[in-house]
Amino acid sequence: WLVVFAGFLTLSCPPCARALEPIPDKLVVLTFDDSVASQYSVVRPLLKRYDFSATFFITEGFTFPTNKTDYMTWEQIAELSKDGFEIGNHTRDHASATEKNFDQLPEQIEAINTRCREHGLPRPTSFGFPSNRFDPGALPILKKLGFRFARRGGAPEYPYEGGRGFAYEPGVDHPLLIPSAGDARPYWTLEDFQRAVQQAKNGRIAVIQFHGVPDRDHPWVNTPPELFAQYMKYLHENGYSVIALRDLAKYVNSDDAPADPFAIIEKRKAGRAGQ
Repeated sequence: WLVVFAGFLTLSCPPCARALEPIPDKLVVLTFDDSVASQYSVVRPLLKRYDFSATFFITEGFTFPTNKTDYMTWEQIAELSKDGFEIGNHTRDHASATEKNFDQLPEQIEAINTRCREHGLPRPTSFGFPSNRFDPGALPILKKLGFRFARRGGAPEYPYEGGRGFAYEPGVDHPLLIPSAGDARPYWTLEDFQRAVQQAKNGRIAVIQFHGVPDRDHPWVNTPPELFAQYMKYLHENGYSVIALRDLAKYVNSDDAPADPFAIIEKRKAGRAGQ
């Protein structure tokens, strides 16, 4: 905008405009799914020790309402928020964002939004796809409900079982289909974790997905506490910046979405098939 001030013609920007920060190398997003109790008792103190941020995707699915040995209370979730961590939405019943559930998806999401409001928490602006499953029709639903970013898994580029994935490429990946560069498995080693986070370079951001540390209810995505401690120590000692998913807004315009959200997925799949 051109503005005349004190007789001089100056260039001004709209009040809502702001410059985005350049994406540094070694930028990592930590995410934790399913409201697992160990995220409060084990993960929280370790993240605070290193001054790391993270996103916790909350659901009331599984045995959350009655099993407080394996799942957090809302009071603990609220304390995570007070600590500065992001509380994201993972649907009330861990309902997949697939075509069969589109009719109920808004109600599933708003149920968690309501619980957040009841406990004095901000309305979530980040979404985690339950079971990492999604259909294209979910994107306009999430957009309408006010989500800026949504995280999926490493599939379909990589098989689900291995927990491997690609780093997020802003402007290429849709901000509501952000891939996990790694989805931790119980048989992972430090080298598996390093392979995931070392993708964070040249404008790419490594988004890492965890569940419980440990996860007794879902052992196929369990992370042993001693191994998780090694992962966090590696990030700390090697100068990684560790943020929550919402913090991508410092670097990424969430309205900047590719015309074809699945083009990059198909390109990566084709590239892997040719290897």
